Amino acid sequence: MSKELIRLANCTMAFDGEVVLDNINLYINDKEFLTLLGPSGCGKTTTLRIIGGFQEPTSGDVFFDGVRINSVPPHKRAINTVFQRYALFPHLNVFENIAFGLRIPKVDPQTKKKVKIPEQEIQERVTEMLQVVNLKGFEKRSVSSLSGGQQQRVAIARALVNRPKVLLLDEPLGALDLRLRKDMQSELKRIQQTMGITFIYVTHDQEEALAMSDTVVVMDEGKIQQIGTPEDIYNEPKNAFVADFIG
Repeated sequence: MSKELIRLANCTMAFDGEVVLDNINLYINDKEFLTLLGPSGCGKTTTLRIIGGFQEPTSGDVFFDGVRINSVPPHKRAINTVFQRYALFPHLNVFENIAFGLRIPKVDPQTKKKVKIPEQEIQERVTEMLQVVNLKGFEKRSVSSLSGGQQQRVAIARALVNRPKVLLLDEPLGALDLRLRKDMQSELKRIQQTMGITFIYVTHDQEEALAMSDTVVVMDEGKIQQIGTPEDIYNEPKNAFVADFIG
């Protein structure tokens, strides 16, 4: 049985009185590849931002491993995010881009002192991530010399090197051409299975959602319309919106 990792309970989000998310209830299992699918403005990115800690719901609760985390800031959650704009550092090479987060001293919960990760461990972890994302041998390359797909992999490696339990991906393939998107879809699925962590993916591309996910959550106008496997969503749409949107 899969273990529940994240739960959104009665989450509503309103900006200036306008409801963007309307009483969402959703649970996400450990090691699951779950996709939030829907047209622009349906609330999927807001849902992702609430899970990541970038926004706090107007009402409702967010639980991680059974603990309420509504006001826990993003850097204190075991969650990392890959955005559509990869936000790589142009002055650093591939290795240093991936190592960046590991070089920031962390506070030890027991001693409350700042601790640095030893250089040897940084070397090992970055090398391991380069293998996972198929970029071995690219360590010294400048990120500006890389293709879009390769930059995407560097961004994913940088997010995964901190060993989060969850990776959030907000339309990460949006900037890539069609053939590269196809390659990256199978690549992302492979990385997710290799790492054995939860991926929560946002897209408006039906084909992408159906090809990659264990579970698809179809959203429209701030509400969840249907949750199911790609097969369920495709073969047994719950309502006219899902049938029309999945086509």
